[in-house]
Amino acid sequence: MSLRVESAGAAAEREILRALDAAVSSPAAAAALLPIGERVLATLRRAGPNEIEAWEPVPLSLYAAALPAEIRSSWVFVLRAGVATGAERHPNSIQRMMSWSGDGDFQVHDGTRWRSHLLRSDPRAPLEERWISIPPDTWHQGVVGPKDWLVIAFHTAQAQALIEERPEPDDPNPFDPARTRRRRYAEVKQA
Repeated sequence: MSLRVESAGAAAEREILRALDAAVSSPAAAAALLPIGERVLATLRRAGPNEIEAWEPVPLSLYAAALPAEIRSSWVFVLRAGVATGAERHPNSIQRMMSWSGDGDFQVHDGTRWRSHLLRSDPRAPLEERWISIPPDTWHQGVVGPKDWLVIAFHTAQAQALIEERPEPDDPNPFDPARTRRRRYAEVKQA
């Protein structure tokens, strides 16, 4: 579900995003997220030019504000400047993500084509220009501008259980693939 698509659940989703926005923007959380962001940027730099992203889970206790009950994990991701991350989905989680530093186009596939959701990191911007919600099993990708893009993601799956799924590169129908590759972020050794 994108905030830009009206639905019966849009008002409830907006309330969840408001609560997450308040949690991230609290002074204590913002201060604690800064060094995590720096570590993730350093991880991406060490990884070399072929890696498109790096990440680190964020303890939910870092957020002073109460999080919605369905939130089971939080992450800081950095997406490399100038890349399209390629199609991925999370079969076991709703993803709610905000642009934290930099900006880009977080695209969601609607079954026919990619739909753009330009996100920016200006805290004064409206919620729908900073946040996106993605249902389980929905293909999405980041298209990153000229500088690395840091985002904060919240998932309904616990950190150890969160699955990323990508279509096999040779699959003739990447949006209804016969085969996919799966991984759990928590099991990936990063640089």
